[in-house]
Amino acid sequence: MSHRFISPRTASKQVLEAIVRIMGGANNIIVHGFNGIIIQWSAGCENMYGWMCDEAVGKVVDDLLSTQFPEPIEEIHRQLRENNSWQGEIIHRHKDGYDVYVTSRCMVVKPSDGEAVIIQTDNDISDLKRAESEVNAREAHLRSILATVPEAMIVIDERGLVTSFSTAAEKLFGIQADDICDRNISNLMPNPDRDAHDDYIARYIRTGERRIIGYGRVVTGQRADGSKFPMELHIGETTANGERIFTGFVRDLTGRYKIEEDLRQAQKMEAVGQLTGGIAHDFNNLLTVISGNLEMIEAKLAEGPLSPLLREVQEAAGDGAKLTEQLLAFGRRQPLNPTLADLVQLVSSFTDLLRRTLGENIDLKTVIVGSNHNVLVDSPQLQNALLNIALNARDAMPRGGSLTTEIKRVYLDADYAKMYPQVRTGNFVLISVTDTGVGMSDEVKEHAFEPFFTTKDVGSGTGLGLSMVYGFVKQSGGHLQLYSEVGRGTTIRIYLPWVQAAATKADIADTRSDSRDVLPGGTETVLVVEDDARVRRVAVARLSSMGYKVIEASNAQAALEVLAEDQTIALLFTDIVMPGGMTGHELAKEARIVRSDLKILFTSGYAEPGLGGREFATPGSWLRKPYTAKDLAVRVRELLD
Repeated sequence: MSHRFISPRTASKQVLEAIVRIMGGANNIIVHGFNGIIIQWSAGCENMYGWMCDEAVGKVVDDLLSTQFPEPIEEIHRQLRENNSWQGEIIHRHKDGYDVYVTSRCMVVKPSDGEAVIIQTDNDISDLKRAESEVNAREAHLRSILATVPEAMIVIDERGLVTSFSTAAEKLFGIQADDICDRNISNLMPNPDRDAHDDYIARYIRTGERRIIGYGRVVTGQRADGSKFPMELHIGETTANGERIFTGFVRDLTGRYKIEEDLRQAQKMEAVGQLTGGIAHDFNNLLTVISGNLEMIEAKLAEGPLSPLLREVQEAAGDGAKLTEQLLAFGRRQPLNPTLADLVQLVSSFTDLLRRTLGENIDLKTVIVGSNHNVLVDSPQLQNALLNIALNARDAMPRGGSLTTEIKRVYLDADYAKMYPQVRTGNFVLISVTDTGVGMSDEVKEHAFEPFFTTKDVGSGTGLGLSMVYGFVKQSGGHLQLYSEVGRGTTIRIYLPWVQAAATKADIADTRSDSRDVLPGGTETVLVVEDDARVRRVAVARLSSMGYKVIEASNAQAALEVLAEDQTIALLFTDIVMPGGMTGHELAKEARIVRSDLKILFTSGYAEPGLGGREFATPGSWLRKPYTAKDLAVRVRELLD
């Protein structure tokens, strides 16, 4: 609203009436006094408000038209008396009851023969107001979209200047809209794209050659802090007021690239795990033959100069078995015996051993957060995993440092699972092991869990420690993360599924062989099923030397035929993974149909999840290759007795 000073004019009533008659047909003119009583009412007002002249004259104008002023009427009258004029936007009510938006201009005229009057000229702007309201609504809608759309949206003009910058774009690029609007979009690009951007637009406007416009492509963006990130860019074009404008939709690809990289890594680890697991399985068969024959030779050979050599070979075979155990752990094919355990008690009881192992120059700390840290886990395997982590930490701190173990319960939600597709949501117990060592480079972190990868000197490590930890955690239904930075140490986080109730199943007794010279034996009939002829011969020889009557079969089908013919068989000793289309597990099911009282002992070079001693094997009915004669003798008698 503006004010303009107009000098008072003097005119007779007749002159005013003539002015209204002459101009009133084309203009909406009302003449009234300061008291608001209408003196003159033009034909234009009749068309605009619906009131005829004889209906309006003599009425108070603000009552007749239900006037809504932008400011108090007293203030308007004051301005009229001081400036002789006023103008502004007001709202009148039509005779039919709807609002009429007008711009009103009032001027004070002092007739020579009477009281001062106000000549009011009104112009209908209702259509303009409606259009303005629609524009405001569309702008509000657009602002709402800009504020809520998950993908960043940026609008630029043909000079490359940013005209609109959404809320998502502010978060993505780390810059406020006010700081980037009216600046060149190239400020959000790294070189060489930054320097070349304006040429792209100019070339397109000049030649129509499209480089990005109308196509989706992956480019590199640059945040306000200078960091770069991959993004998917889609650009559309339109024309407004004769000028081109370009709208770009930007999607951050950082998360997708990370998920894809994690998936590739998981697939690679799975492939390597299958390979190493298969190798370990075959190698365990060889070790079974080697150690078994060595045992039988040692039993028949008197003590003499060859005895130390035999024991040394046996020890080497034992070391080979430990290596294959680590390979099986990485391939998630080791037999696990999970029992309910409180991780706090488990780690606390293990702390003294760790302290002696790590030495005095490493400060060992344990932090417990909360309570009820129950998990279903193979306790010895978990302690072995923690020991491997601790030994790696010790080697990373040659001058000493600190090793902190923290245990707490956490909940992994859907957002976390989106980042790591192999992770399921739910409650977990987290074991974080943090050292202050030399840390790992990105290249070392990429290969840290791969078998035989090591940064230690030749002969100082097998490279199987962390790979074993990885396989054990995955096989236990958990999740493993590695955080490390050169010069700042390493943190390894183990997530194990939390369980609420206490286990009712007793721990499996340790049936490892003792030092007795005489092996327990018997006279029962045992059916040995093994596809590897050398392994089968060793098993048959061992059992025969213990007094058992032994029948052998090379596959499951042959074993079923023997079982159908011989009702004296007391125990079935079978490998799990065999050729011929029937596994040891399937053989056991069929055998139990024929002989419900039959005792069954399983063995394998590896135990696949769902097969190995976890879902179908009863306590004591599992024997992992390579096994000793004492292991076999004790386990057979436990089942038969």
